[in-house]
Amino acid sequence: MLRLIHTADWQLGKPYGRFDSDVRAALSEARFDAIDAIGKAAAEHEVRHVLVAGDVFDTEGPEDRIIVQAVSRMQRYACTWWLLPGNHDFARNSGLWDRVRAKGVANIRILAEPVPGELEPGQWLLPAPLTHRHNLDDPTTLFDTMETPGACLRIGLAHGSIRDFSSRGEAQNQIAPDCAQRSNLDYLALGDWHGRLRVDARTWYSGTPETDRFQRDEPGYALLVTLEAGAEPSVSPIRTGRFQWLMRSWTVADAEGFAAECDRLLAQVEPSATLLQLSLSGIVSLSDRIAILARLDNDLRHRLRHLAVTADDLVGRPSEQDLADLRVEGMIGTAAAKLMSMIEAGGSDGAIARRALERLFVEHQRGQDAA
Repeated sequence: MLRLIHTADWQLGKPYGRFDSDVRAALSEARFDAIDAIGKAAAEHEVRHVLVAGDVFDTEGPEDRIIVQAVSRMQRYACTWWLLPGNHDFARNSGLWDRVRAKGVANIRILAEPVPGELEPGQWLLPAPLTHRHNLDDPTTLFDTMETPGACLRIGLAHGSIRDFSSRGEAQNQIAPDCAQRSNLDYLALGDWHGRLRVDARTWYSGTPETDRFQRDEPGYALLVTLEAGAEPSVSPIRTGRFQWLMRSWTVADAEGFAAECDRLLAQVEPSATLLQLSLSGIVSLSDRIAILARLDNDLRHRLRHLAVTADDLVGRPSEQDLADLRVEGMIGTAAAKLMSMIEAGGSDGAIARRALERLFVEHQRGQDAA
């Protein structure tokens, strides 16, 4: 029996350029912390081998600090780390992997050549490193000819996307979906897809250990894989990531309903480890819309690690009381009535008038509060 951890797509040094500096720093550090989470999981589950299926680094030329942080964290743990060059950190002479190798860390093995090696006696690892960012050929075809004398287990390690049999080969780094069966593999550990994915019983993507985009709710995972000759692999996810990147679309009827949605969200997550992309829609009173936006800016934005809001479809319609309050204000009331008639007429002028009326109401409320 062999127990291993399958992980991929660490992309250490990812810049996260669209975020504020404090968010960038937290997200970048979390990617290094994921190495510790994997190392601790290896110790807890008595795993001696961690397979990293490509894109350990975000580029083929990271800063020295990125390499030193990565190496020093892996060095803390008794397991052996098997690192495969992917499309972001492909293997080339006098490049990144020579810099990593120069650190001389005994428990880090760099798989820069497509040469099989034994993890344990009879348990062979077949690597398919990438030597260019874009490869037109299936990098796993070499598995068919790799000799593994006395093998009781054959484990493939590759980086790329599973292709459809109808593909004409226009895409790059594509892997045949029947690779495990064709190459007589007991398990094929893949990287490139950033979410956990079962292709078939013997072929899995582990996903990234620290989520890095708004396409999925789950935090990052690695896979704990148990292999026995002649049996299907046992594959279990292990949480390694800290942050959750959530996308939510809320249709709200009033400020009270919005507050309830906020409370439900906050009860389900760790706010400081949550990035939220929120879309709001609905028709509410003008005062409720202002209250909703105030809750976002003055409360929710400060609780979460990051908040991005689209509220163009949240329409603020003045209530009778809102309009009554404005009408008694002379020129303000006249302006409000004019804007209301433009809103009711619709068109592009109506959209502008809606924002102007909202602004008028905000300034009116400020004046009332200051009085």
